[in-house]
Amino acid sequence: MKKLLFPLLLVTALGAPAADQPIRREWTVDGVKREALVHVPASAKEKAAPVVFGFHGHGGSMWNAARSFRCHELWPEAIVVYPQGLNTPGRLTDPEGKKSGWQGRAGDQEDRDLKFFDTVLASLKQDYKVDEKRIYSTGHSNGGGFTYLLWATRGDVFAALAPSAAAASNKRPSQPKPVLHLASESDPLVKYAWQQATLEGIKKLNRCGEGKPWKDEKGCTEYQSEAGAPLVVYLHDGGHKYPQQAPALIVKFFKDHAKP
Repeated sequence: MKKLLFPLLLVTALGAPAADQPIRREWTVDGVKREALVHVPASAKEKAAPVVFGFHGHGGSMWNAARSFRCHELWPEAIVVYPQGLNTPGRLTDPEGKKSGWQGRAGDQEDRDLKFFDTVLASLKQDYKVDEKRIYSTGHSNGGGFTYLLWATRGDVFAALAPSAAAASNKRPSQPKPVLHLASESDPLVKYAWQQATLEGIKKLNRCGEGKPWKDEKGCTEYQSEAGAPLVVYLHDGGHKYPQQAPALIVKFFKDHAKP
């Protein structure tokens, strides 16, 4: 029997995707076909919905992201987008670019992924009612790095961000935003020292004070912000793996934050 490639997408007896599962959509950006899995609540035609983008890591896929991040399950009232990356040279692995990923710096690959993000968001605003005060991005590893790049280049768009196992790119954000950063001190790929440098930059930008426990969540420390943009750091012992607790923490954090 042929192995099922896409187990996440449930199929009804009529051959159509189950109503609560993300649906594959396509866009053309600079002549290149791009795709993503998109979950849209039925209410989004009449009621403004939050939007969450979830970016897979290098070598991952939109299917992996949907299965791991689970934002559409934990926040079914939100529009959730799991974009698919293109083959991209990695800075830490895969220098030949045989695997899928995201541009690591502003200007890389002619900003194809930033343009992809712009195109997808514009199409969502055209097709549905989008709550522009509640747009978010999360991602793991290379996808977390791209989330930091989005903050630096599209900062006005977002209410909050949640990168995992990632460090900021060559272009630094210029405006404070609430951030939940997920990291492991034993990360063998994106060294914790690199992530610490990013966190120190966020604390300075967001004008953060001393840390304290966040919502009694184990491993979470909140650094309150004079700018109304707290930083929450979740430390786990999973190395470079995406932690199982992450989806619930991310959705809880996003629900706490909207643009003024």
